[in-house]
Amino acid sequence: MKIRFLYLLCSVFVICFCGSISSAAQDLSPGQRAQFESVIKDYLMKNPEIVRDAMLELDRKEKDAENQSRLKITADKNSPLYTSANNVVVGNPKGDVTLVEFFDYNCGYCKKAVPDMQKLIENDKNVRIILRDMPILSAGSLEASKVALAVKAQFTPEKFWDFHTKLMLTRGAIAEAQALAVAKDAGADMDKLSKDLKAANITMILEENSKMSDALNITGTPTYVLGSDIMIGAADYADLKMRVESIRKCGKSTCS
Repeated sequence: MKIRFLYLLCSVFVICFCGSISSAAQDLSPGQRAQFESVIKDYLMKNPEIVRDAMLELDRKEKDAENQSRLKITADKNSPLYTSANNVVVGNPKGDVTLVEFFDYNCGYCKKAVPDMQKLIENDKNVRIILRDMPILSAGSLEASKVALAVKAQFTPEKFWDFHTKLMLTRGAIAEAQALAVAKDAGADMDKLSKDLKAANITMILEENSKMSDALNITGTPTYVLGSDIMIGAADYADLKMRVESIRKCGKSTCS
C-alpha cells in the first residue's frame, strides 16, 4: 500500500510540475487528485530547497552531457575539426600541437589577439594553427570571409597568413570592399578571385564551420580549441605559449 501511495504521489508530482498525465494518475478520482496535489504543494512549500537542488542537478547533468559531446569532437585527432580538407592551416602544417581559432574579421578581440598569434607562429616553429571563419557579427563579416576563402584558393599558407593578418588589422568595419583591396595589395589574381567568389564550395566551407561551432556550442569569437579544451575570449602570447607547452608536456592545456 505504501509503495502504491508513493508511486501515485510521484505521478501527481509529474502532473503538477511537468504537465504530463501518467496512466497511474488517471486512476485517481478528482478528490484523490486534489488531495495528493495539496500534499505535494504543502511538502514543497515547506522544503523549497528540493526544487532548487533538482534544478541544480538538472543543470549539472546537462553541462556534463554537453562536455561529453564536445569531447567526442575535440579529443578525436581524426575529427573533421582537425582533418577537414577545407581547413585553413597556417604555421607548421605538420606541427605537433594544433590550435584552432574561430574568428570574425570584425571582432575587436580577434583583432587584438593577432599580434599574439603572429608571435606564437614566429617563436614556435612546431605549432599548427587552423583558422575557422565564424562570421556572426555582420553582413560585412560574411562578405569578408567569402573573399578570404576565395583568396586562400590561390595563396600559399604563408602568403595567406600575411593577407589574413593585414585584413584583420584593417581599421574600421570590414566588408567585401576592404577585403578585395587587401587581396589586391597582396598580389591576388583579381579575375580569378572574382570567379572563385561565386564557387559553391565557399558557402559549403562556411556551412561546415557553422555546423562545427554549433556542435561545440561555440557562440562567440574568438574561441580557441587546444587539445580537448575550449577557451573563450582572446588569449595573450604568454597564455597561448604556456598552454601549447602544457599540451606537449601532459596532453592538456593546463597541467595540474
